[in-house]
Amino acid sequence: MDKKRPLRIGITCYPTVGGSGVVATELGIELAKRGHEMHFISYDRPFRLPEQAKNIYFHKVHINSYGLFKYPDYTLPLSVEMAKVSCKYNLDILHVHYAVPHATAAILAQCMLPEDKQPKVVTTLHGTDTTLLGADPGYGPAILHALQQSDVVTAVSEFLKTETARVIGFKGDIRVIYNFSDLPKPTRSKSEVRQELGIKDDEVMIIHASNLRPVKRFDLLLKAVAALKDRKKFKLVVIAGNDFTPFHKDVQSLGLTDNVVVRENVLQIENYLQAADLALYTSDTESFCLSILEGMLFNCPSVSTNVGGIPEVVKNNETGLLVPKADVEALTKALESLIQDSKLRKELGDAAAIDARARFSANILIPQYEDLYYSLIEKKLVTDSALSSSSMCS
Repeated sequence: MDKKRPLRIGITCYPTVGGSGVVATELGIELAKRGHEMHFISYDRPFRLPEQAKNIYFHKVHINSYGLFKYPDYTLPLSVEMAKVSCKYNLDILHVHYAVPHATAAILAQCMLPEDKQPKVVTTLHGTDTTLLGADPGYGPAILHALQQSDVVTAVSEFLKTETARVIGFKGDIRVIYNFSDLPKPTRSKSEVRQELGIKDDEVMIIHASNLRPVKRFDLLLKAVAALKDRKKFKLVVIAGNDFTPFHKDVQSLGLTDNVVVRENVLQIENYLQAADLALYTSDTESFCLSILEGMLFNCPSVSTNVGGIPEVVKNNETGLLVPKADVEALTKALESLIQDSKLRKELGDAAAIDARARFSANILIPQYEDLYYSLIEKKLVTDSALSSSSMCS
């Protein structure tokens, strides 16, 4: 096959704020820039997907509420839309992010089509679909089946690859392709952003960006920040992907009302990252932690728990500081060291930016996906028996 031929690729991801949706969307945008035809299939438009861009199309999945079902079903309407789009646009690849329900729907869509119209299914694991749901007997077998039926399975870290095999017993090959990020240039100046947030020149801006799910252990984060000796030296800026209301009482009870600034539904996170001095993450587990990488691109070193795939992103004492899981005292100590030592912050931050661009840029990782896609297309077989009149493409 001529590798110069542009591919037609369907991408399904969660459209909401979160690492998997961000990476999937940026992957599609980068592939479109390289001339590939990208079709996003989801119940809503991914929040980072531009309204109008060359080679990018969005197909909305409509979910109906029937009285027969206690809960609305998404998997079946998604699979039908995947099959329709695959048939109409002759897709080469369905690249789904998260095994359940996306890979399950893709496998079903594949079965609806004649063999010569079946796109190859690439399933990318991002974390909780295996590390959390995989251990649930109500989901584990379905996840395992979806992975076994996928043409290729990828994971965003070596940790996640190992954990997937351990938790759900998947014995197939998993190819590790790390997350990437190439955020746009900020549209506002550093001083303008800090002024908006009420941060003085001599205050250290600590940033945390997440969806605030329980696994992020934001309770521990607040305790670590509350234990800092001098509260006049810092502000904690929280870029919240979910409602921050449940944490207001914790902020008040810990006496942090004057130290915590919250921003919700932020689309241009680069404006805040470039204004930050350091980042703080206290998760119980992470498959990769895209937020850390995004901060690294703006010379922002991190203090984070040494869990999951984070050590594959952060080089301890070189690009950030890693501390034991759930160790509030160690977190506070590491924070204190960076707040007090501006020279160390700069050294770690500069090294973080260099390392991020060397290992996690689109120019390095997008070609890995392209090579994967083309290798699958070369193996694609066309059989006469595929031309059944009962198929959706008839």
